[in-house]
Amino acid sequence: MSPIAGPGGILAVVGMAREAKILGPDAPVLIGGGDAAALAVALEAALAVGVAGVVSFGLCGALDPSLEVGDLVIGEAVLDGSGELAADGAWTERLAAALPDARRGAVAHAERPVASVADKAALQAATGALAVDMESHVVARLARAYGAPFAVVRSVSDGARRALPHAAQVGLAADGRPAIGPVMASLRSNPFQIGALIRTAFEAEDGFQALERAHRTLGHRLAGPGKADALVDHLNAEPASSMAIISVNRAFGAWKPKRPQKTLRSSDGA
Repeated sequence: MSPIAGPGGILAVVGMAREAKILGPDAPVLIGGGDAAALAVALEAALAVGVAGVVSFGLCGALDPSLEVGDLVIGEAVLDGSGELAADGAWTERLAAALPDARRGAVAHAERPVASVADKAALQAATGALAVDMESHVVARLARAYGAPFAVVRSVSDGARRALPHAAQVGLAADGRPAIGPVMASLRSNPFQIGALIRTAFEAEDGFQALERAHRTLGHRLAGPGKADALVDHLNAEPASSMAIISVNRAFGAWKPKRPQKTLRSSDGA
């Protein structure tokens, strides 16, 4: 994985190494690891080089009680504490068309996990947001500052009526990998949370699997803007020719030339 997308590339921002793995080994990805300040520095450096777009991709906590674990959320806007930052409209519409079962709405920000049921309810009442995560507000602020389009694709890993055990709250290292030491220390101090921790792990796995399905549907650019997007928009506007279809397939990396079949003639000339 590389943090450099380049002027024509789509840069993904995630919180965990597991989320980055879903995007593939060659995908341009930044991993937040729960440190918004460090993520902001890295993202600003990437945006200074130039990108076609930035997408916040990963798990989220539900604030709306109607959301279930594994549900996909498309962020129409990010609430960063000072206002509402709208995601790119055309990108959002492409995401919604490709993921018709996903919920659309605002995503709230948090500097640390929103763990208790009461805190989730309070944040939902204050913001009206569907969900909360720890990276989308960094993406939204800096993408706006650099004039880059951004989008949000998230999957619910913990419901609004589900509290996170302490061991789960301390389980993320700065590199986005599991922080085994702090988790074990938390379990030693309160071994009775082991059941809740196991349940949290199973529900997170449901969220990861939903992200994997979304990635397979959206493709490596995650429906982001670029050459392939322009070709698709053109085909939607005008009748498609066979050469235009080939161009789109080439842009998505799906086109493979086939050798023409040889015509066999019988000895009698039939």
